[in-house]
Amino acid sequence: MNLLLAIATLVFFSFLPLLELRASIPIGFFALEGMYGVTMGWWWVVLICVAANIAQGIVVFEILLPILALLRRKWPWFATKVWPHVEKRQEKLRPAIEKYGEWGLAVFIGIPLPGTGALTGAVGAFLLGFDRRRFYLANAAGVLIAGVCVTAICLLIQNGVVGEDSWIRSLFIKELH
Repeated sequence: MNLLLAIATLVFFSFLPLLELRASIPIGFFALEGMYGVTMGWWWVVLICVAANIAQGIVVFEILLPILALLRRKWPWFATKVWPHVEKRQEKLRPAIEKYGEWGLAVFIGIPLPGTGALTGAVGAFLLGFDRRRFYLANAAGVLIAGVCVTAICLLIQNGVVGEDSWIRSLFIKELH
């Protein structure tokens, strides 16, 4: 039962906007044992968190069209006032999409900073007019990039390469005194 709670916690934090892998992987590395008495190999933590974060991007991308279609049907002002602006922005951004494409989006998703990630990337890809295949590729690549970055920092901290008083360590581990 504790293992299921631990997995649910990792999935939950992987789905949280603005946190995503930046929170779920460090929680898996440093907090699961204290929370649930469960230890997982780091590869399982990363696999669960990355899979959940990729799924988050896909879910958000797929539900945006039906939600916006519903808004356009239910609220005529949305269809006449808001939607034309979205379409106008899509056309203005089309040259940038053609230039950088899914790799530009993958880098945006993969930078492990607040405001980037699978959720923001999904909304951006939708607004920019990405098709499913291009977004799925960019989402998976970007989440893998972020997963590698966060995992590398966690492994450095876990193996003592990052010192006790380091600012990097303080970002990932909050000591209770």
